[in-house]
Amino acid sequence: MIDEIMKRLYRIVVPLPNSPLKDLNSYVIKGEDRNLIIDTGFNRSVCYEAMQQGVAQLGLDLNKTDFMLTHMHADHTGLVSRLASETSRIFFSRIDSRVFDDDKSWQPLVDFAEINGFPSGELQKALDSHPGFKYSPKKKPRFTLIDDGAMIECGGYRLQCIATPGHTQGHICLYEKDKKIFFSGDHVLFDITPHIESWAYTTNSLADYVASLDKVYDLPVDLVLPGHRNFFKDLKGRIDALKAHHRERADEVMDVLGSVSLNAYEIAAGMTWDIDCETWADFPIAQKWFATGEAIAHLRYLEGEGRISRNAGQKIVTFQAVHN
Repeated sequence: MIDEIMKRLYRIVVPLPNSPLKDLNSYVIKGEDRNLIIDTGFNRSVCYEAMQQGVAQLGLDLNKTDFMLTHMHADHTGLVSRLASETSRIFFSRIDSRVFDDDKSWQPLVDFAEINGFPSGELQKALDSHPGFKYSPKKKPRFTLIDDGAMIECGGYRLQCIATPGHTQGHICLYEKDKKIFFSGDHVLFDITPHIESWAYTTNSLADYVASLDKVYDLPVDLVLPGHRNFFKDLKGRIDALKAHHRERADEVMDVLGSVSLNAYEIAAGMTWDIDCETWADFPIAQKWFATGEAIAHLRYLEGEGRISRNAGQKIVTFQAVHN
């Protein structure tokens, strides 16, 4: 499905089967000399067919088309190697590009999940079912690396790259100042809450995310174009709601902890989740992985606030509330 948003700006809706995200919004700017595609979908046939149909309907010449990837997740990067031509530039965050430099980049995540209580016997199954593991580009794309403040111009649109770490460390949003359009990637979504996870104690992704929300809060914006689901207009109102949501989730983690010591997997099992399962045991293994990562992000945030402490001197890391 293709939507015309305004002059020279379109959306291709790319289905994401078996994903709670449902679809990806791939945005297209048609220029006179070159085109720009923002995000691509999973590296799987149903996504490729949708993108190919959209490209054909819009009459795009992929030899005259560049790509902008808002962040490293496979639902945004997966197809870029199959769609890009030899003449395509692929704009991508310098920070997120590092994940493509290491063929063994998943192993530290697996090891970290294990020390945070994820059952060792389920780790390989969790990895095999992870969409990022299954549907990423099969070969490393040739990137044009960008940083905060870079400008991308196409079809009368001047897009300012804004670094917004949180959803990933290298997440980038795009801002068109004159038209007051904000391409939010997965930084700000309207119908669903962006997933914030942490797979290292050296980062505090939720604190980064909140700071990134504050960074874009005062931008004059008339239209937000997110990576998933519906467009919206009230950027400030949505940011306020997202910050309130994470405060509530942090308080829920404190309630789950109570006066006992628990690991992240156990805490995730005690939290509430918007998923059609009666018990934690019924969760698909991939959703247990995402839930554990989100629990760790909130634990790191609470640790940074001094509300909990981490007990790392043992095989499985546990957390407990700090009672003043």
